[in-house]
Amino acid sequence: MIIIGEKINGAIPSVGEAIKKRDRAFIANLVKLQVEAGVDYLDVCAGTSPEEELDALTWLINIVQEETDCPLCVDSPDPRILKAVLPLCKKPGIINSVSGEGDKCDVIFPVMRGNEWSVIALTCDNDGIPMETDKKVQIAVSIVEKAAAYNISPDRIYIDPLVMSLATVNDSMLRFMEAVRRIKQLYPTIKTTSGLSNISFGMPYRKVINQNFLTLALSVGMDSAIVDPTNRDLVATIYAAEALLGRDPHCRRYNKAYRAGKIGPKKV
Repeated sequence: MIIIGEKINGAIPSVGEAIKKRDRAFIANLVKLQVEAGVDYLDVCAGTSPEEELDALTWLINIVQEETDCPLCVDSPDPRILKAVLPLCKKPGIINSVSGEGDKCDVIFPVMRGNEWSVIALTCDNDGIPMETDKKVQIAVSIVEKAAAYNISPDRIYIDPLVMSLATVNDSMLRFMEAVRRIKQLYPTIKTTSGLSNISFGMPYRKVINQNFLTLALSVGMDSAIVDPTNRDLVATIYAAEALLGRDPHCRRYNKAYRAGKIGPKKV
């Protein structure tokens, strides 16, 4: 499974304060913790006001790249901010994100032509986040078709079917699973992802909901998740689920992670 580390996000109060104060050491420590945990990508999101976002995101990208060569998942709701900061990145990563809303695809897809950048695509449009699986699939198909016009193949796209809170939509897990199944049937090489903590919003004991969501989502083919990689229980769930689903030959990755101290009781 592709793990995208979520901790460098200005929407988190402590991170937002560090960005405001330009606390380099705080951000550098978040980089270190996540890289040591074994992430594949580091999400970098300023989460500031629109007028401050470009400066803040530029500052974050520069710090992260001084600390690691781990590729970035560059995160902003504004496609023009994303377009402005991509040249700062030393290697291709993931653009987070486009959707069926406004002109996001029209701004981002030309930038992806002829390189190795990937993109997260959200199944929402100008009408908001749809409840119906049919609509989610329809938006995904529309985005893939737009991408094809710029020679962007499905394997460079991570579709996020936008799971709703279980507290609000009782069958949100089932809807998400069905969307993943159908999208991957249409495009076998496409990737799927999720910001999995959305499922537990408004629920008590959220970590158990998140862990079980992760297992169920992996069972229908979810390829990636934006998570806290320092959460040992969550990481253990990923390794265990992949072993149980037959995706870890001879349980080598699970056993290696245990021996390395990434999962299981912390070694003193």
